[in-house]
Amino acid sequence: MATRIWPVMKLATKVTIAGGAVYVAYDSGLLGNSEQGSEALRKAKAVIPPAMEEWMKYFGVEAQLPTIPKIEFSPVDAWNSGVQWTISNLSEAPTKATEYTSQGLQYLKDLTK
Repeated sequence: MATRIWPVMKLATKVTIAGGAVYVAYDSGLLGNSEQGSEALRKAKAVIPPAMEEWMKYFGVEAQLPTIPKIEFSPVDAWNSGVQWTISNLSEAPTKATEYTSQGLQYLKDLTK
């Protein structure tokens, strides 16, 4: 009987951890719009280094954490430029496909001469 319960407990633990991770991501704004994502990133940058130092002291690890590099990066701008690039390339796809097909056929014709 105990051998049948163990796999069920393992599955329940994994589902609970995954559900908790999704809940924390949703609650912190990571699954929201780009402004919420930027705010969550700002909060994480402020909280993680002190927490790491506290854990290192607790476990007795003596190491110097590297400083977080200052990067001027706006997820909102990056998201918008990525969306624009994707839509632009998708709109050009039929024209490019026709062009590349013509070039390929011409190449094959030149090979058979």
